[in-house]
Amino acid sequence: MTSARRALAQVVPGARRVLDENWTGSSTVPSRGLYPHQWSWDSAFIAIGSRHLSVRRAQRELETLLAAQWDDGRVPHIVYNPAVPPGAYFPGRDFWQPPPGATGAPPGVATSGIIQPPVHALACLLVHRADPHASLRSGFLARTYPRLAAWHRYLTGRRDLGGGGLVSVVHPWEPGMDNSPCWDAPLARVDPAPPEAFRRADLDHGAAADRPTDLDYGRYVRLAADYRDGGYEDRADALGFVVEDPGVNALLIASEHALAEIARTVGADPGPHRARAARLTAALLDRLWDPATGLFLCRDVRGGDLIPERSAAGLLPLLVPELPRATVGTLLRTATGEHFGLGASVRLVPSYDLRGHAFDPARYWRGPAWFNVNWLLERGLRLHGAAPEADALRSAALEAAAASGFAEYVDPYTEEPRGTRDFSWTAALALDLAVAAVG
Repeated sequence: MTSARRALAQVVPGARRVLDENWTGSSTVPSRGLYPHQWSWDSAFIAIGSRHLSVRRAQRELETLLAAQWDDGRVPHIVYNPAVPPGAYFPGRDFWQPPPGATGAPPGVATSGIIQPPVHALACLLVHRADPHASLRSGFLARTYPRLAAWHRYLTGRRDLGGGGLVSVVHPWEPGMDNSPCWDAPLARVDPAPPEAFRRADLDHGAAADRPTDLDYGRYVRLAADYRDGGYEDRADALGFVVEDPGVNALLIASEHALAEIARTVGADPGPHRARAARLTAALLDRLWDPATGLFLCRDVRGGDLIPERSAAGLLPLLVPELPRATVGTLLRTATGEHFGLGASVRLVPSYDLRGHAFDPARYWRGPAWFNVNWLLERGLRLHGAAPEADALRSAALEAAAASGFAEYVDPYTEEPRGTRDFSWTAALALDLAVAAVG
């Protein structure tokens, strides 16, 4: 048996079990205990993997999420399951209720008010490609295209808070890398909510050493409450946290290219999406590329400066097709160099600089290796012709996913499982890599 077929045999049964157990009938929870609702970018990754099991279920996953889209175009980061007790997760559905008259979610749907990275158009395109004839017959892309286009208009319009053509995030939860050291300096300006103002349900299901600190959480709650109380207005001068993140913008560029192909498939004009992708790429290089670091850095829009922290988000622009060849070469050297160690000191890319002052191999986004980040980087490496590196990363991710019990994340050095187990996007993306490995 070849190594590829051995990986398929090891991964598929376990991944199918995880995805089946976490399926609610209309969407998939990231994990039954820790994350009992539907999360935005989780569902995109889950659909990418579950398309190999059931195209219809993958379509349902994405359409359930997009049905909760707000009337300004934003796709919320959580869609709450009304069957889950209110105290099972914090912040719960009641926390996010906006002031009267504010733009909100569709009636009868409880959602959060913030967003997550825009992987959705890419996910819709990959789900379509799994069975194009059935997809066209069902009208999947025709239904999702208008919602995806509205989502991208929201991001490139209302969220260009820095005025330089890039999307800004207004909460550390929005880029998905919740407690990254990149946020430490901007968060230092935020007065935390008092401990008695909230109860952390996450610690009921996860070890405190693996999770954000209470101080971080207090600041998250303060920012979310202030954004809610301001009616979810996207104004840089009224928000305590405004950051341009290279990962979010790289994913938007990749999704704009996907949206161009979707537009062509449904008979719409792909030109505006290609033009927007080109503008975003130019802005990304202009505002976030740091030649001295060999990495894309986050920009603190309120302070005006690049944030001098090396995060895996800075490698995600490898997903951008039109990245200059010299930039690609520099990113590859950075990924394999001392700060990320890919193929040298580690087999999976850590979420944060191995030599950074804040590196912690166990604590959430401050060092552990995450499977969604490594899936994205495997795709970026392959896009730019780094097939040997992509093959090695794919093999490592498959082995680590199976050995860890489909853990949420792992120690980058030991690959010891951290966070929760039977995590849906780990199972889904391992399944996708395993299928790709056998061709």
